[in-house]
Amino acid sequence: MIVISDTSAITNLASINKLALLPLLYQQVIIPEAVYRELVDIEPPVPGSAEVQAASWLEVKLITNREVVERLQTEVRLDPGESEAIALVLELGADLLLIDERRGRAEADRLGIKITGLLGILVEAKR
Repeated sequence: MIVISDTSAITNLASINKLALLPLLYQQVIIPEAVYRELVDIEPPVPGSAEVQAASWLEVKLITNREVVERLQTEVRLDPGESEAIALVLELGADLLLIDERRGRAEADRLGIKITGLLGILVEAKR
């Protein structure tokens, strides 16, 4: 299963000390470069910054189709992390996108992308 994450799923799980659920549920999670930057290149650090830098279960990938990213940013008004996460799902044919922001979820849904967020991850972990 190919799982892509936006910043929100990681920071939200980290803020409640449940980031370890991601490798338990999905083994490996892929994030685009913009999400990585949003997690580690920010002051003050966001929840999960240190964990992300040391995580062996997390892979960072570059986006090749910049046109999709630019369209999502200009037309849909998504931030760079959301735009790259959705673009990466489309590029890789990923099975699942982890995302919490309303506008990003709506666009992913419109594109036919299977999504879940913090609550969905917690419910799946409980099962």
